[in-house]
Amino acid sequence: MKHLKTKWTAAAIAALACLAPWQMTQAQTAEALMEALVKKGILTEQEAEDIKADLAKENRSFVKVTASGKSTLALDLYGDMRGRFEGFFSDDPAIVDRMRFRYRLRAGIKATLYDRFEAGFRLTSSEPTDISNGGGDPISGNSTFQNNGSKKFLFIDLAYGKWTAVTNETFLASATVGKMENPFVLSDMVFDGDYTPEGAAVNAKFSPNLNHVLSFNLGAFALDEISGQSEDPFTFGGQLRFDSNWSYDEAHKPDLQTSVGVAWLGILFAESLTTNAVPNVNVGNTRDPVLANAPLVNDYYPIVGDASITYTLQKVPFYNGTFPIKLAGDVIYNPGAPDKNWGYSAGLTFGKSGNRGTWDLSYRWKYLGGDAWYEEFVDSDFGAFYGASYQQSLRTGYQAGTNVRGHIVKASYSPYNALTLGVTWFYTSLISNPAAPAESDIHRLQVDAVWRF
Repeated sequence: MKHLKTKWTAAAIAALACLAPWQMTQAQTAEALMEALVKKGILTEQEAEDIKADLAKENRSFVKVTASGKSTLALDLYGDMRGRFEGFFSDDPAIVDRMRFRYRLRAGIKATLYDRFEAGFRLTSSEPTDISNGGGDPISGNSTFQNNGSKKFLFIDLAYGKWTAVTNETFLASATVGKMENPFVLSDMVFDGDYTPEGAAVNAKFSPNLNHVLSFNLGAFALDEISGQSEDPFTFGGQLRFDSNWSYDEAHKPDLQTSVGVAWLGILFAESLTTNAVPNVNVGNTRDPVLANAPLVNDYYPIVGDASITYTLQKVPFYNGTFPIKLAGDVIYNPGAPDKNWGYSAGLTFGKSGNRGTWDLSYRWKYLGGDAWYEEFVDSDFGAFYGASYQQSLRTGYQAGTNVRGHIVKASYSPYNALTLGVTWFYTSLISNPAAPAESDIHRLQVDAVWRF
């Protein structure tokens, strides 16, 4: 019976793939076919829902033909909405506990064009920075529930054009300009996941066979445009990665994957990144104690290495699909600073949420020295308590950025393809505490619900 069910399901999907190209027709026919299979007892209602969700993921683009027929192939609408409860707690009675509710909304359109071109934009929620013309927070799309239900802001999060010059089984090469997704595959110890740089990038891949991929990523991005001077600060970098599948089971599915990468990053004219030049969101870098606006003292051109190994089990109880177990770590060293210039992290993850009936559980230790990397790039959720101002930041209380170490525990579960529930706990402290021996330890709790479309 199981073999017959699989046969009918495959036949149904093949039939859908051969239908007319108009998305509305496909959707209506999918509904009819699934209902028929359920009535015949070939599929359960739950299996039919799962198949329809998978088809929606693969075919969510809708076709738009221009008048000339020479421009747009397809438009893809996508996005997500995240609701979050967040609490900050400390064992020190001198530190006041804090709780808040937040949301992040992102919605975008990607246009697939003829001749291997692509263009897209995305809007995001965020909170305005203290720079009059700076827009929203560069490293967070969160907006806080406050101010008597005040109307919230929307900002441009992506606005880019892309050309894939070469694409075949062996080579892929593309170039992107504009405000884009980060082209570097690096952890949030280096770039916050919400950071979308502005500039140009080149990405290339070489696949000698199906089991190995060698990737090269290159990018250069503006950090500020300052009138009255020609030495505007910008960042650049190059990254080389090697991803591999090493072993196979009897069904020819890979069960062991490895990934290793090395990157070199840099900032030119970092001394121009004063606290009033760009949004001053994080803290941790060493700044000049005498000059106005506290310019950075050190240079930033770190070397970043990362590696991971993933073993995939074909089946575990209470998990829908193959079950990955991943061990990963990364290290960063900045020779542009004399000390406080190291960072590293290591963690273990069981499972991967995202599809119906999947979950994950992870632990990660993270240490990020004050001058290992530029404070305004790194994770905005990883911080601790400053009882006194640090390095001319003139800010106290809870602050994220560099100069932080601690534990991160995360668990997520996806009851549906469109919904993932999660909880994350941070237990962190400062590496260099300007208020020592006072406590800097903080417990930060995040409870999330994410809807994807």
